[in-house]
Amino acid sequence: MRKNILILCIALSAVTIFSCKKENDKKIITEEITFKKEGELSIYNIQDSIPKSIVNLDIEIADNDYERETGLMYRKTMEEKRGMLFIMETLRPQSFYMKNTEISLDIIYIDEQFKIVSFQKNAKPLDPTSLPSGKPARYVLEINAGLSDQWNLKEGDSISFKKS
Repeated sequence: MRKNILILCIALSAVTIFSCKKENDKKIITEEITFKKEGELSIYNIQDSIPKSIVNLDIEIADNDYERETGLMYRKTMEEKRGMLFIMETLRPQSFYMKNTEISLDIIYIDEQFKIVSFQKNAKPLDPTSLPSGKPARYVLEINAGLSDQWNLKEGDSISFKKS
């Protein structure tokens, strides 16, 4: 009787070990998040009351709670003439962070008159530090780090955008 119980225990242990091994061998495949063009955005410099186009971008639009909370998290890359425009519910001081964001970004804060009010340049990937606007903003544009300097953007420049 003891011998039968011992054999049964060994058999059950072997089944458990081998079935666990197969479970652990399963690979989790995650799908990379890809850019989905949802609109176009232009940035202008106002000189002598005449808007001068600086750059045109294809944009994704974050206009609901889930999209605003997720943003560009988990992205590996973003092409130069692309960005994400966050449309906030109200004009107020805003604050972003880079938790789970793998690419360095310039964060551009924009008021409800579509004027740039402040920047957070070269935001570090995966950094949970708060990056405040310092001034009330209704829109936030994220672009690749360094582009705001490359394009010579400054406070007072304006944007326009349209959804696709």
